[in-house]
Amino acid sequence: MYLDVASAAPWHPRARAAFAQVAEGFVGDPTRTHSAGRSASDLLERARAAVAEELGGAADRVIFTGSATEAIHLTVRGSAQANRTRPRRILSSAAEHSAVLEAAAAAAALYDHEHVIVPVDADGRVNTGVLADELAEAGACLVNVQHANHEVGTLQPLDTVARLCQQADALLHVDACQTVGRVPVSLEDIGADYLSLSAAKFGGGRGVGALLHSPRARFQAQLTGDERERRRRAGLQNLPGIAAMAETLATLRARSPSGAAGAEAVRADQVRRHLRDRLTEAVTDVEVHGPTTGSAPHIAAVSALYVEGQALVEALDAEGFEVHSGSSCATTSGEPSHVLVAMGALTHGHVRVSFDERFTVEEADRFAEAFGRAVGDLRSRAGMV
Repeated sequence: MYLDVASAAPWHPRARAAFAQVAEGFVGDPTRTHSAGRSASDLLERARAAVAEELGGAADRVIFTGSATEAIHLTVRGSAQANRTRPRRILSSAAEHSAVLEAAAAAAALYDHEHVIVPVDADGRVNTGVLADELAEAGACLVNVQHANHEVGTLQPLDTVARLCQQADALLHVDACQTVGRVPVSLEDIGADYLSLSAAKFGGGRGVGALLHSPRARFQAQLTGDERERRRRAGLQNLPGIAAMAETLATLRARSPSGAAGAEAVRADQVRRHLRDRLTEAVTDVEVHGPTTGSAPHIAAVSALYVEGQALVEALDAEGFEVHSGSSCATTSGEPSHVLVAMGALTHGHVRVSFDERFTVEEADRFAEAFGRAVGDLRSRAGMV
């Protein structure tokens, strides 16, 4: 049972079909004027319009990238370069993905900006009081607050965050990697100026991301060399991957609560709540992270005292459950999740369970039993029981 979809989700069947069809039938460069080029250009722009239709904003303000990480750097570093009349400050919640935090740190160093970390509460929710004070005190060029946390699933209070940013004339970047294709997402509805996403997180394929931006967003290209993507991102577009992403978003009806994504969100949230309860019943001295309500429906996270996270991952893998431990992009450093540290939460024996429609209540019960056995066995070996 694969339970790491928050890292990389299995390909949606429609994504696989679209990728294969475009890879075989559309060989041209979209910038060329011959018939193959015109066909590729037409498909590219139809995909762009489809993404805008599903996620909000105008089609000419959709930029295709090679990943969400690239979209994030384009936003954060590009905004620092292009907004010289705004305060030279970048504010980021302490629970942001490492791609956001490192892009902001790089922008601060390269372009003489201050990078301010805004604390989060015990559920991983950004402290809007501190954010308001920081904006009132010295303003900001850019504010980074994700839609849902990648480690524990917490949904952020974006209505309040967006209002504070608008009042302070600060641009708002929302990393929506864990919500696009999972819960309804709209650039306008959440009040963002930048929305970054990855196709890999919702089954739309690998090696493709996108950045949607509002009319007031200003940023400078990070990859240059040609006029593609309206001079915002150079390099030949991954047309099969873009088509796969757009087809998947359209199939999921990512913006609509009544679409396939909305229906799965309701089902998954019931499973998530059930799993949270079962984990606390399965073994003592555990901490389930994040809020019971107000969370991404497909993510649950738990830590167990007296157990090493990687050892727990290996034990669960032997039981047939593939989960993740630690910071979402730190696979070799052994560092604890910076999100859990910021929350003041238990970091030892941490695993994240992220799932799709194949994970049912019955599978959640099986996982909880396997979790209890694995923790008990590891504690016994360590002489802790």
